[in-house]
Amino acid sequence: MKLLNTDIKNAVLQSMINYLDSDRQAIIAANKKDLEAFDRDDQALYDRLVVNDAKVDDMIRAVKEVKAQDDPVGTTISADTLENGLSITNKTAPFGTIMIIYESRPDVTIEAAVLAFKANNKILLKGGKEAHNSNEALVECWHKSLKDNGLGEDWIQYLKMDRATTQEFLRNPDQPLDLIVPRGGERLIDFVKQHAKCAVLVSGRGNNFAYVAPDADMEKVIPVIVNAKTDKISGCNALDKILVDKNHPQFEQTLQKIESVLSEKGVYVVADSSVIDVLKTDDKIVDDEIWYEEFLAMKAAISSVDGLDNAIDFINTYSGGHSNIILTENREDAEKFMEQIDSAAVYHNASTRFTDGGQMGVGAELAISTDKLHHRGPLGLKQLVTNKYYVLGDGQIRK
Repeated sequence: MKLLNTDIKNAVLQSMINYLDSDRQAIIAANKKDLEAFDRDDQALYDRLVVNDAKVDDMIRAVKEVKAQDDPVGTTISADTLENGLSITNKTAPFGTIMIIYESRPDVTIEAAVLAFKANNKILLKGGKEAHNSNEALVECWHKSLKDNGLGEDWIQYLKMDRATTQEFLRNPDQPLDLIVPRGGERLIDFVKQHAKCAVLVSGRGNNFAYVAPDADMEKVIPVIVNAKTDKISGCNALDKILVDKNHPQFEQTLQKIESVLSEKGVYVVADSSVIDVLKTDDKIVDDEIWYEEFLAMKAAISSVDGLDNAIDFINTYSGGHSNIILTENREDAEKFMEQIDSAAVYHNASTRFTDGGQMGVGAELAISTDKLHHRGPLGLKQLVTNKYYVLGDGQIRK
């Protein structure tokens, strides 16, 4: 793959910034067609689909942020000279061609492409049919930006495929394919893993937990839980499950306060047999499968646990490995929780809503990876490169 210099890449991004602004009404009009055709029964998916002036401004901001970041390609990771005289340098290098498969969100068409392109990768965008018109308008802006700077459209490609065609493409791609990022639910991830012939980096489900310890400060507990649950229900970093330690000196009052505040915010509460008798809800959890479920709705499940170790075991059993919170004033307990919880992000007395590239200082993100190779957490610009060894010799041979 041809390596582009930083000036050319940034020129394309500046053109994209200009087109997003000048073409914003056409982009919003295209999105309106998608919204009118969408079934609003799935409110979370509908929310992700919306493109308005504020969303276009966010897209422009994302491109500006990536344009301002250092080029991640060609950075020296390590450099050594061996006793035999070999000079070995390890540098960052592009993946090659990245495919992202995603549902609903047209802003992914911007964030995925800007990150992949600045990291010198080609990107194949397989968006959902519900955002077809929006994605076509945005990709048209990309293609104009590439053409204005003497580059071909193959750097950023939009794939219009149904499920069967996508399956065949994954099995037998018509071009080199180095990495696939499925950004969606369990069914999509399983589908890609089943059929792909190259590396798959999973942007997994949320299903995030909060553990309220016996010494938790309610002045922190309530705002954190409310924000994590209600700020954006369609986010994979939204809170779904709340575990209150039965050793809390005000166990029942704490449960009741959490339920009351969530109910006031419009959250539907379900509870298991360990706590339902002290709560107002009569929706009792009878199937443990609910603890695996990502709600993406104004819904929360509440239960109790007996001690920190029990909380850690429970969360590691059911969590999606995305983001989990401990609410405690005990630093040692917080450190133990954060060390032993197996997730991309762990929090002490703070909302899970911060698991986001922009909020974590990464900038625009391709996805939130819940895989452990090669990176876990927000996939920003620096994470969209691999590495290569440069070995300089003077006739050395291995003996």
